[in-house]
Amino acid sequence: MTDSTETFLAFAQEIADSSRALLLAAAEEAPRVDLKQDASFVTATDRAVEARLRELIRAAFPEHGIMGEEYGSERLDAEFVWVLDPIDGTAAWVAGIPVYGTLISLAHGGKPLLGVIDLPATAERLTGISGRGAWHNGKPIRCRKGTALADAYMTSSNPRFVPEADRAPFARLDNAVQFTQYGGSCYSYACLARGRTDLAVDAGFDAYDLFAPTAIIEGAGGVVTDWQGGPLDLGWKGCVVAAGDAALHRRALEVLSSG
Repeated sequence: MTDSTETFLAFAQEIADSSRALLLAAAEEAPRVDLKQDASFVTATDRAVEARLRELIRAAFPEHGIMGEEYGSERLDAEFVWVLDPIDGTAAWVAGIPVYGTLISLAHGGKPLLGVIDLPATAERLTGISGRGAWHNGKPIRCRKGTALADAYMTSSNPRFVPEADRAPFARLDNAVQFTQYGGSCYSYACLARGRTDLAVDAGFDAYDLFAPTAIIEGAGGVVTDWQGGPLDLGWKGCVVAAGDAALHRRALEVLSSG
C-alpha cells in the first residue's frame, strides 16, 4: 500500500498541474456565472476543470471510481474513488479573491486516503496522506498543538451555510473562541494544516468539499469529524469540525453538544 499511495499522490499532483493551468488561463477574464439549484455559483471553468480531471483519471485508472461536484458520481463501490472539487470557493474565484483552489482526493474504502489542495492564485500546494504526513510546497507541515479553546483562532466559510437548527450550537462555539475568521474557503483548511489556525467549523458541506482537506489535516496531526465526532465517508454531508489538537477538538464537540 505504501508504494501505491505514493504513486497515487504523485498522479494527484500531476493532474493538479493541469487544473492550475486551466484556472490561471481563465483568470484573465471575468467569468460568466450560472446559479445551480442550491443557489451556489458555477462557471464554465468549474465544468472544464472537472471534465479534464475526470478524463485524466479514467485514462490512468479506469477501475477507480470518481465523485465530483459538477458531474456527479460513478463507481462509488470501487476500492479507490477520486473525489474532486474543481473550484472550491467559486464565489471567491468570480470576485478575484485569491482563496479559491482545486481539491483532489483519493478515498480508499470510502475514507480519505490522500489529498491535494492546489491554490493557483498564490502558487501554493498542500499535499497529505492521512496519518502519515503533510506538506506545503514540498516542505513538511504540522498542525498547531496545545491551544486552549478560549485562545483558539477559528475559521468558518460562511454563516449563511449553517442551517437554522445548527445555528445555536455554532453560536456557542463562536462565542467560546478568541476569534473567528469568515470566508476563507479551502484556504482556511490549508491554514489549519500549516499550524496557523486552530479550528475550522462549517455546515452545509459535501464530501468533495472536505475529503482533500481531511487527508491533509490528518496527515499533519489534526482531527476532522462531523459535529457528533463521527468520521467522514463518501455519503457524508453536513457539519464538520476540524482541529489541530485532539484535546481542542474534544472541547469543541462538548460545546457544540452542550445545548
